[in-house]
Amino acid sequence: MTTNVLSLSSLSPGRDLDAYMQTVSAFPILTPEAEKELAERFYYEDDLEAARELVLCHLRFVVHLARSYGGYGLPQGDLIQEGNVGLMKAVKRFNPEVGVRLVSFAVHWIKAEIHEYILRNWRIVKVATTKAQRKLFFNLRGSKKRLSWLTREETKAVAKDLGVSEQEVTRMEGRLASSDLAFDGYDADDDSAPVAPAAYLASETADPADLVAEQRRQEDNGARLAQALSELDERSQDIIQARWLGDRKATLHQLAERYEVSAERIRQIEKNAFKRLASALEPAA
Repeated sequence: MTTNVLSLSSLSPGRDLDAYMQTVSAFPILTPEAEKELAERFYYEDDLEAARELVLCHLRFVVHLARSYGGYGLPQGDLIQEGNVGLMKAVKRFNPEVGVRLVSFAVHWIKAEIHEYILRNWRIVKVATTKAQRKLFFNLRGSKKRLSWLTREETKAVAKDLGVSEQEVTRMEGRLASSDLAFDGYDADDDSAPVAPAAYLASETADPADLVAEQRRQEDNGARLAQALSELDERSQDIIQARWLGDRKATLHQLAERYEVSAERIRQIEKNAFKRLASALEPAA
């Protein structure tokens, strides 16, 4: 018995899922005798063509299982592809002498690959890591009869049915109800947008104690500078004001003409004034 010459690498669910499903449906359903013959050829003789035929003839079963996971918002083609990986792992480990059909043996491997893919991709942060959490994740949705939160009695019933604690049920229910947030990608002008997680990060430069200390330091320096300026003589005050504190800063030559002295003399007065101001701003010993 042989199937057509499609290779496993080319037979992949892409964008056209309908065409893929028509293709896999064209492969025959194996009789128990044909399946056992193929499995024995691969198991005892390492016949890769027999293994390939076993996989191809069970691809429709993977599609059937993948459809039951359509409520997780993940691409159907990706779910099928992951299930196909599980099917190939099952064929590799299948022992025809055990006395069970391949489909019964493969269902565990197919679901395991699909489950792992969903857990990796359903949320940015993995929602289930322990065995109990995995069981809850894939069973809690089916246990809920409505979209609202479980009542206390319903939580107890679910916990009892799944063999987990009530606290685990409540925590997983919260994870299922949550959604991913963009780290810092929201529109700052949109008042209805949720606060991005980046807004909650602590800034190394925004310690409240440091901010208060810096504000007080600046206020103290300002007061001391004002006091030092008031103690300068009138000409020195005017030169500092004209040279550094006014909107239109005067030049040395303009001030020299005003006071009828040389520009060098204005520079010396300015230099001495700065020394006195700097001395006033020096921290107390």
